[in-house]
Amino acid sequence: MRKISAGLFISLDGVVEEPGEWHFPYFNEEMGAAVQASLGAADTVLFGRKTYDSFAGAWPEREEAGEEDAGLAKALGDARKIVVSNQKLEFTWRNSEQLEGDLVEAVTALKNEPGGNIALSGSVSVVRQLLAAGLLDELHLLVHPIAVRKGMRLFDQNETPIPLRLISSETFKTGVLNLVYGPADSTGDATYEDAKVLL
Repeated sequence: MRKISAGLFISLDGVVEEPGEWHFPYFNEEMGAAVQASLGAADTVLFGRKTYDSFAGAWPEREEAGEEDAGLAKALGDARKIVVSNQKLEFTWRNSEQLEGDLVEAVTALKNEPGGNIALSGSVSVVRQLLAAGLLDELHLLVHPIAVRKGMRLFDQNETPIPLRLISSETFKTGVLNLVYGPADSTGDATYEDAKVLL
């Protein structure tokens, strides 16, 4: 079964909207390596439409320019890119297609196909749905030391908790935390109900 991982830039107060407005002062080689390790290792990338439009508007030009990030640009161009949208889309970036049918059913089928890793970058609504469906294997959060104080947060209000376990953590020189989470192991990790008993 293929592994699905999602990567997000997130502020200290949980905001994931418009990272271009607050993210860049914290970008360094460590963060670039972390992003490349996740995205560059995937042969399939899932996108929401807005994130896809942003990528398609930048990465083909970076590949053509042949500068320092051209390797990642080529990997993204070569990868199969599947875009989640309710609107009929037309594509100019190679290897792009639109997801057909129900998201959870389509991603479940995709996960069971032969192939390498599947990655997401941004695409918050897609990440939320895959988390809720138990289809996400890893959640990579690059936590920036800034309280943005406005904008959409990763976890919206819902009655159903999503227990996670920490797989790895790393602190960058900029103060950014590189945190990788996976689904909590129901046989070994403490659950939300266990935590309520202990309180």
